[in-house]
Formats: sequence, structure tokens, C-alpha cells
Amino acid sequence: MTEHPTSTDARTLENAFFARENAKLLERLRQKAAVEERRQALRAVMPNADDALLDHLSELGIGPETALAVMLVPLAAVAWADGSIDARERQAILMAAAERGVAEGTPAHALLVSWLETRPGAELVEMWRRYVRTVSSALTPGERDQVRERLLGLARGVAESAGGFLGIGKKVSAAEQLVLDDVASVLG
Repeated sequence: MTEHPTSTDARTLENAFFARENAKLLERLRQKAAVEERRQALRAVMPNADDALLDHLSELGIGPETALAVMLVPLAAVAWADGSIDARERQAILMAAAERGVAEGTPAHALLVSWLETRPGAELVEMWRRYVRTVSSALTPGERDQVRERLLGLARGVAESAGGFLGIGKKVSAAEQLVLDDVASVLG
């Protein structure tokens, strides 16, 4: 039995169609895997953020390194608010940061340690302000609230951990409160 030319053409067309559909499916699977990979990388830096916020940050081109810098600049600013960091404050700051997800051995921890050893310049804080204002304008109110809560919680934890003496006295110094107020105003 010989095949009719149209049935061969139909099979070729069918094979080409399925090859194209398989290629599209494969590409969608690759894109989905890439989205999940970016989400997990951001989650390592922002463990309490929901998937929608992580996906939106990724769509805005914000990767884990940028998110990490955005989170740690306020911690360094609070730590240096009174002009110096002693060993007790340094330990308390690292412990407070660890309790809030900045674990030892992570890039976030290493960056924070470097900023506790050498005070970051004022230009870094100013760049942080400009960047956060720009990003905040692209976020939904709920997403802004999540970011604000996370950053202020981390910064306040650092301020409270180094304050007071034996649990007595004011936990947050006036200089630290000024930094916290500045962070809050930048975050809206």
C-alpha cells in the first residue's frame, strides 16, 4: 500500500505542529523553573515575604544581592548611630540580626559584619534612600507594608538589642531613634 501524498504531508504537518508545541511547552517549563529559582534566591534573603512580593521584586529586576543591601543598610545605620560600636553592641546586633533571619555563614551576615567593622559612608545611606523610594513607588500598598514591617523590625531589633544596661533603662537611644524615624519616613 502506497501512501497518498496528502497523508504524508498531513503527518509532516502534524509532526511539525507537535515539535513546535513541545518546544513552547519546554520553554514555559524553563521559564517557570527560572521564576522559582529567582523566588528561592530572594526568599533566602527575605524569608518572611510572600511569593507575590518576591515575584514582583524579581519582575522589577531586584535580585537577592540588591534586596540584601536594602535590608542591611538600615541595620548598619542604626548600629553606627552613636558613632561607634563596642564588642557588646556588635554581638547583640549580630544576635538580633540572626534572630530575624540574617544567619551566620550567609552573604547577608558577611556584609553586615563588614559594615560593623568599617562604618559605611553617608553616600551609601543616601543611595539606599533614593533606591527604596523608587522601588516603593512600584509596589502595591500591601507589598510596601511587608517591606516596611520587615526592615523596621530588623532595624528596631538591632537598636533594642544594644540598648539599656542589664535590661534597665532606655533600650533605644535618641540617635538610634532618629535613624529609625528616617528609615520609617523613607519607607512611607
